Amino acid sequence: MKLTVFGATGGIGQEIVRQALAAGHEVTAVVRDPARLPVTGAGLEVFRSDLTDPEAVRPAVSGRDAVLSGLGARSRKDAGITARLTRTVLRAMEAEGTRRLLVVSAAPLGPAAPQDGPLDRTMHAVVSAVLKPVYDDLREMEAELACSTVEWTSVRPPRLQDKPLTGAYRTVVGGTPARGRFIGRADVAHAMLAMTQDASTVKQGVGVAY
Repeated sequence: MKLTVFGATGGIGQEIVRQALAAGHEVTAVVRDPARLPVTGAGLEVFRSDLTDPEAVRPAVSGRDAVLSGLGARSRKDAGITARLTRTVLRAMEAEGTRRLLVVSAAPLGPAAPQDGPLDRTMHAVVSAVLKPVYDDLREMEAELACSTVEWTSVRPPRLQDKPLTGAYRTVVGGTPARGRFIGRADVAHAMLAMTQDASTVKQGVGVAY
């Protein structure tokens, strides 16, 4: 496939690029600073952009089979950046007629799993309160997706970890895995790549966790 990856220098973005290249896909990695992308390989094109102008981004998404976004706020002070940058991606995709988009969101935006007990529900509430500006940003992003014409999927992981790819994760379309407290960034990337051609995830939030 021909793929474009936004947020390619982030933890999940780098994993998407690395795994996609290993699988033989053609990858366009959109970055602000090419020096921050350590991934190399045949089939990789690096596209420099700060995502301020949808017109400037159009060549990066033109003719692509899917676009994957690892864009996201790194802290509370960055809240607002995810919705704004995703809006640029959406406008560029709509202008080019590129249909498939997968983005990283967060587990608290999905419904609580019915099997979760008091501890998980309490943790969910506490994290949502502490990171409210970040999650409000993600809610705005998901609202933008819902109003768009693209075939989007919002992937909602819980707390992220740096660990090798396991492939031993669970996904729930339209829901949240029960007692899903952690997942590695490599497995989130793996799940996103697997969903690119999964019609059941189109216009859905998908919970992913161990």
